[in-house]
Amino acid sequence: MILESCYKSCFGSGGSDGLLWTTDASGGEYSIGVVQANSTLEDQAQVMTSPNATFVGVYDGHGGFEASRFISNHLFPYLQKFAAEHGGVSKDVIEKAFNATETDFLHLVKESWLDRPQIVSVGSCCLVGVISNGTLYVANLGDSRAVLGRQVSGGKMTNSSTVVAERLSTDHNVGVEEVRNEVKALHPDDAHIVVYTRGVWRLKGIIQVSRSIGDVYLKKPEFNRNPLFQQYASPIPLRRAVMSAEPSILTRKLRPQDLFVIFASDGLWEQLSDEAVVEIVHKNPRNGIAKRLIRAAVEVAAKKREMRYDDIKRIEKGVRRHFHDDITVVVLYLDHDQGWSNGISKFQNDNNSDCITTPLDIFTFNSDNADFSP
Repeated sequence: MILESCYKSCFGSGGSDGLLWTTDASGGEYSIGVVQANSTLEDQAQVMTSPNATFVGVYDGHGGFEASRFISNHLFPYLQKFAAEHGGVSKDVIEKAFNATETDFLHLVKESWLDRPQIVSVGSCCLVGVISNGTLYVANLGDSRAVLGRQVSGGKMTNSSTVVAERLSTDHNVGVEEVRNEVKALHPDDAHIVVYTRGVWRLKGIIQVSRSIGDVYLKKPEFNRNPLFQQYASPIPLRRAVMSAEPSILTRKLRPQDLFVIFASDGLWEQLSDEAVVEIVHKNPRNGIAKRLIRAAVEVAAKKREMRYDDIKRIEKGVRRHFHDDITVVVLYLDHDQGWSNGISKFQNDNNSDCITTPLDIFTFNSDNADFSP
């Protein structure tokens, strides 16, 4: 697969600055960046462009890094495979790719959990954007988010008020009342399906997101009943799965007024509103825009603790998680001919594809592509 063949050679050359890593496409098509807060980076992201399609992925792991790295190695190849088999990208193709990735990760857990029991509680949010044949697809599990910057009719580009933010993804987070009610409706016999604890609503009192790749212990009750799991964690009484890997998918025909899309993990949106992010992107140069957004988010996190940005920059990974989450940002500009406006109707694997993948870890950058497949 294209992604596998270029993984080792297509890492960004942006370098790292402390816990920050960023890079930009030379033609200004996109900007990507990540800042690490956890002891081991749990976010992963990638962008692949070809004459036929553009792919963006942001994977926000929790409980460990295994799920987000696994998705980074497997989801794009599945998207390519199924798109080639079905003559192009579609909602069905995206759903099949998500399902295949979830199935493979479940197989990995079953094969390895006796040696690594903690892997049953590892999961990842998964946000994917695909542009093909003039259509944008946004698929999401969890609470990473895609937001479009759109020029209003008749507005002038020099006036920031003429560019509005349009959310393209659904936050699968039980802190959202609509999601919480949806989960309750699916489990009418479970009075404790969502619990308010430690200041937020949580599924079974444990996790805020209701959809993910992984989190097998909340999808397969047999793991909770296993004595090995009970040595590792408190058993959770489950009658059936309480989490899902079914993505919400939005399909949108791109228009000239659509200027850019920001794909980011919830670490960004915890600090900045959709409108603030769109305004920053619209009012500033493309080069370095992902880094600018990350810095703006960290500055807000610093102010909440009555600190300066430079103070947080000096805090070590792990400890820094007490101040903000891992933050991953991809800004994709929509005015470039990257295969989405040229009338191509059939998806093909293309050796002219160009890919970029964030480092596995900012400090312990390992280009050997540590694969967690069985």
